[in-house]
Amino acid sequence: MAGLFPQGVAAAELRIPGDAALLHPEEAASIARAVPKRVQEFAAGRLCARRALADLGITDFPLRPGPDRAPRWPESTVGSITHTAGFCAAVVAERRRFAALGLDTEVVGDLQRKLWPRIAVAAELAWLERLPASVQPAAAALIFSAKEAFYKCQFPVTQERLNFSDLTVRAVEPGEIGRSGQEGALVVTPTRVLSIARAPCAPILGRYRFHGPYISVGMYLAASASLIDPR
Repeated sequence: MAGLFPQGVAAAELRIPGDAALLHPEEAASIARAVPKRVQEFAAGRLCARRALADLGITDFPLRPGPDRAPRWPESTVGSITHTAGFCAAVVAERRRFAALGLDTEVVGDLQRKLWPRIAVAAELAWLERLPASVQPAAAALIFSAKEAFYKCQFPVTQERLNFSDLTVRAVEPGEIGRSGQEGALVVTPTRVLSIARAPCAPILGRYRFHGPYISVGMYLAASASLIDPR
């Protein structure tokens, strides 16, 4: 996951259910009434975050959820957590270098075809239709994951809620979409003026990687910029 970001971003991942017994008491209290599946996801995310924070020299910090359920990171850091079936990861970095991080992972094929028009605009749907049928689910997952990662990145800074139609996603030199290990850059272009951008329709770059049954996308906001800078 660290490879989706510039140097200075620490990452950790977990491919087994999280152990709630390892949670900080304050963390455990926040999910005391949650169902077992949610508890395992929450625990996995917190354990990944703890390992990543340790790489920055921060230990024994309870990562409590805020009013919007997003993690309340240590004041000196920013971060992002993602979890899906069988996989969880977290990325963190120093706030003096990054204003925000966004990480999202999805299972390729989980997004049903009937839902594609809800997450993709006309240009994206046309791109999907031009692709071989065998890779269309992977491309749809890339679009969805990129928009989720972008949302996670911009929301802590702007508190602006977005719709899927507010963005368009284009893979740059996509190569063999869906092949495990395949990675590259993508461009996210707003379809309207967003708080995070200096100007309408400013292109924003991210990175993606297919790994096993998953697609992961990472985006970041540099501390000294109003846009998510290219690598």
